[in-house]
Amino acid sequence: MSKLLVFCIDALCASDVEEMRNMPHFGEYLARASYVSEIEPVWPALTYCCHTSIITGCYVARHGVAHNEKLRRGGHLSEPWYGLKRDVGVPTLLDRARERGLTTCSISWPVSGGADYDMNMPMIVPYHYTGWEPEAWLEGAATKNLMERYFHKHGRYIKGPDRSLDLFTMALALDILEDCAQPDVTLVKMCDLDSARHTWGVRHEKVSAQLRKHDEEFGALMETLRRKGTLEDTNVVILGDHGQTDVRDALLINVLLREAGFLRVDGEGKLLDFDAIAHSTGLCVYVELRDPSDARMKARVRAYLESLMDDERVKLAYVMDAEQANETYHVAGPFDFIVESALPISFGERFDCESIWAGKVPGDHKIGAATHGGSPERAELTTFIAAGPRVKPGVVLGRRSMVDEAPTMARMLGFELPDADGSAMRELLR
Repeated sequence: MSKLLVFCIDALCASDVEEMRNMPHFGEYLARASYVSEIEPVWPALTYCCHTSIITGCYVARHGVAHNEKLRRGGHLSEPWYGLKRDVGVPTLLDRARERGLTTCSISWPVSGGADYDMNMPMIVPYHYTGWEPEAWLEGAATKNLMERYFHKHGRYIKGPDRSLDLFTMALALDILEDCAQPDVTLVKMCDLDSARHTWGVRHEKVSAQLRKHDEEFGALMETLRRKGTLEDTNVVILGDHGQTDVRDALLINVLLREAGFLRVDGEGKLLDFDAIAHSTGLCVYVELRDPSDARMKARVRAYLESLMDDERVKLAYVMDAEQANETYHVAGPFDFIVESALPISFGERFDCESIWAGKVPGDHKIGAATHGGSPERAELTTFIAAGPRVKPGVVLGRRSMVDEAPTMARMLGFELPDADGSAMRELLR
């Protein structure tokens, strides 16, 4: 039976494929691969939402990860991020593989802490952590076998102010593939292209340099499998979780809500109470009502948001309530409206400023030089590339949904995912 190795590049854009063709390792792989020209992310196109959909084949409304942050009612902004697999409301591809006796390995995959995989090192250390004891988050979340065998050796990569999750991820992946029998399913997730685009924009020489680094990382994985003698028996998938979009400015929508009387602060700019408050996903916004049962207030807030569709500064493209959002984008959570601008702007969450504009903050995951978190209609989508014994060579498919990826990868492993929202892309498969 053939194996599966998934190399996930955060913020890989569909338009990157042509540049990848001119790189030594991606280019060799693409020459024998098939791919989907555009993968439509789930809404919102945030890393944790998308990664959970990639590995379950389900939309946000079913798997329950509606943001990177663990949203809850009460006006709580900048909450801790998801980390534990128990927060995923449906089985993953790896769960189903284990039920069939297959071995599983997941490295730096979001929302996988505590997962019952054979080997697991989750992406769970907080995003901005620069301290020296990351094991405080990994103990009990990562599998004991990886912590005991490799953390003493590679843990230094994720310690201190210059920590690098990608260096840690690659060191683990290469050692696991060299030291152990190759798992039937291996997930390897890389982060730094996303960081480069948040910092420099979608197209920049430093972004191209980072993509070239990912080419070298991918080449190291392929050479390891070649030397191990398992490359010909491995279905290799390269995929992204979302694209990115360049933005010109960041709108502080909570300042607008404050000016309209829906949000109140004290003399020091601290939140007193609110009727409506906005949670940014980057390119889009969740709007939460203090009292969702207050029909009159809900109508007032909706009318105000709809007025921003004609405001030349804001130009909201749509205003959907929770029911409409579920029907249109299959998303559910502790919110009452979703909105997005037709302009190339992102959304910040501060409410204590005089100006409604924050300016871009290079590197910030919500209001950086480029960002994501918007609807699937955004111009920069992502892609899915595959080669291996269960994959036909040279097939190019048009636009497909992200929820089709897990069923397709399950078919590569010889089983189905009948409970997924998506379906296998059989045109790619032998």
